Amino acid sequence: MIQYLMAKIDEIKEILNTLRIAMSISFGMLAVLVGSVIKRYDAHLVDAVFWTGVFVSMVLIAFIAMIIKKISEKTKEIKDL
Repeated sequence: MIQYLMAKIDEIKEILNTLRIAMSISFGMLAVLVGSVIKRYDAHLVDAVFWTGVFVSMVLIAFIAMIIKKISEKTKEIKDL
């Protein structure tokens, strides 16, 4: 039983690490994307590329929110074991 419990905890910890890495990469991508969108706005280039950047930024924010929710669920799952 203890072996199974330890294996389950290790599995959840590995998933948590992967989610944290994905979140870090997503935040980096978001920072670069928002910087590029602001640069286009400052240059008065409000065109299709600008709006695509805005849309992708919003999608990325939603993706980050989903990752944060998953991290929270997995953390609670460890607590319950």
